[in-house]
Amino acid sequence: MLDPIGIAHRQPESMDRSRTEADPDKLQDAANQFEALLATQLLKASRDPDSGGWLGCDGDQSAGCAMEFAEEQFAQAFASSGGLGLARLIVTGLQRK
Repeated sequence: MLDPIGIAHRQPESMDRSRTEADPDKLQDAANQFEALLATQLLKASRDPDSGGWLGCDGDQSAGCAMEFAEEQFAQAFASSGGLGLARLIVTGLQRK
């Protein structure tokens, strides 16, 4: 390919492959991450922000951070063990094309 001043450019070998080829492991990982993100958002939406912190006690900022971290870790473990099955549906749908 030539640019406007006439210098030839060669695309990297990774760009020569079809963009439709997908690494199954990367696809599964991305689908799991997406499902974990959705699960995290569901957990955050279900928590009452006015509940007063951990176990109904008066929570501080560190308790809020700890709760967010716990929700994210739970969502990741949930999604990696099958979760709601969204990751499997996403992978199946994308591999058909």
